[in-house]
Amino acid sequence: MAIESTFIMVKPDGVRRGLVGEVISRFENKGLTLDKMRMLTIDDDLASRHYAEHVDKPFYGELAAFITSGPVVAMQWSGESAVVVARTLMGTTNPAEAAPGTIRGDLGAIITENIVHGSDSPTSAERELGLYF
Repeated sequence: MAIESTFIMVKPDGVRRGLVGEVISRFENKGLTLDKMRMLTIDDDLASRHYAEHVDKPFYGELAAFITSGPVVAMQWSGESAVVVARTLMGTTNPAEAAPGTIRGDLGAIITENIVHGSDSPTSAERELGLYF
């Protein structure tokens, strides 16, 4: 296995609910390394670049409105198979279907506010890390 980096973001709902420390603890406890972190409020331009594959979809307006609604915490994590490890820790996109013990399964309630975003592949991690760092 190779050491890789991945992008993780605590979304506005996670920041509002005070879950940043909980999210960081879960990744640290799993053995991943926090390399970079910054808090910012995403503007419309960054939202459209972050969600480029969704810009023409009917739900994009709601997605962009949510991700720009308050501060987020953008992070770079590294470790063996970091992308897969992080996605497993986060749980499935819909918190109602996410397994207990995952971030979304334990802390989330609705699909539109699911606390965290994580890269779904090493390629998307590289692209997303480039947008934020």
